[in-house]
Amino acid sequence: MKKVAYLDCPTGIAGDMCLGALVHAGVPLDYLREKLSLLGISDEYQLRAELVHRNGQEATKVHVDLTNDHDREEHHIHARHLPEIERTILAAGLPNQAEKMSLAVFRKLAEAEGAVHGVAPEKVHFHEVGATDAIVDIVGTCLGLDWLGIERFYCSPLPTGGGTIKAAHGQMPVPTPAVLKLWEYRQVPVYSNGIEKELVTPTGAAIAVTLADAFGSPPRMTIQKVGLGAGSRQLPIPNILRLWIGEETASTTINNYTATNTELETIAVLSTQIDDLSPQAIAYTFDALLTAGALDVFTQPIVMKKSRQGVLLTVICHPEKQSICETILFRETTTLGIRHCLQQRSILPREIQKVSTPYGEVRVKIAGTNGNITNVQPEYEDCAQLAKENNVSWREIHRLAWQSWYDKHPPTFS
Repeated sequence: MKKVAYLDCPTGIAGDMCLGALVHAGVPLDYLREKLSLLGISDEYQLRAELVHRNGQEATKVHVDLTNDHDREEHHIHARHLPEIERTILAAGLPNQAEKMSLAVFRKLAEAEGAVHGVAPEKVHFHEVGATDAIVDIVGTCLGLDWLGIERFYCSPLPTGGGTIKAAHGQMPVPTPAVLKLWEYRQVPVYSNGIEKELVTPTGAAIAVTLADAFGSPPRMTIQKVGLGAGSRQLPIPNILRLWIGEETASTTINNYTATNTELETIAVLSTQIDDLSPQAIAYTFDALLTAGALDVFTQPIVMKKSRQGVLLTVICHPEKQSICETILFRETTTLGIRHCLQQRSILPREIQKVSTPYGEVRVKIAGTNGNITNVQPEYEDCAQLAKENNVSWREIHRLAWQSWYDKHPPTFS
């Protein structure tokens, strides 16, 4: 079973909150100090942790105290380019996985800042990436995740925050441009919790966007430990980042097929109603959406205003495909508006196996849950191709493929 972690971010995410959650979850502060010292910048900061209360809840607050307070104002002293940071990390001899993750996070952050300012990532000279505390936050977080042995990493939707902040380039709206660009890269699901503060920092966004395997609801897991990392501000709700650590649900192997419990995933649902479009155009739109990565597309007959006959066109896709699917709908149909929402769906784990028939190979999709195989279906396209090539009915190819699989995998469940 894989060890997994889920970041629950009701008040956002920042680098120091990640460190606090990791230390609270058991990562030794001395271990972080020892490994971070290999970067050769220990004279620029001091790392400490303390237990604090946020709205009555206890959490760990990690501080990265710069050696001289005025350095935070004299930005040019600690501003660095990306190549210098990469050389520093590569020369430190960090654990292999922590090194890879740290380099990836800094690269993604530099790409976002470069896109915002119109320069190449290597040419970016900005303070958020180069600041000493950002280096400690990012590398320290990667060290902590590696120390815990995390194999899969998930993150909740992120709150947008609001208002403005003072940055190196003057007053900026929240979310900052770099954070928005990072969210755009991964099509991160976001929402407003009504708090008009900076809740997601560029460093925190870069950590989540780079390392998270998926954004949405928690994965199916057995929780073994929870780490609580405190933010600096007192907010209307506890300013705490919650790190859930555990193992994925156990799986069971039956007839050489691994069938686990159902899983939850976040999907985007797009819908629009149309009453003035040719059926052929809708058929073409179906193909374009499925080619672009939509999970499913379907229509339903509806009666619209003034008793006009129409169709309700619905698209189901992963959140990162929402933008391209909306583009196709506006381009290929006459719709003037698209409704969209994020939903959770339970899915059965599945795998593809190949079987032999007298006419050729056919792929078969197998799905199951709780150790039982519940669905076995030959792939339509394979059956159709063999039927055409051999001048045999599709139903006959489908029957032969289905029978071939069950000859080798007799049912062991009711």
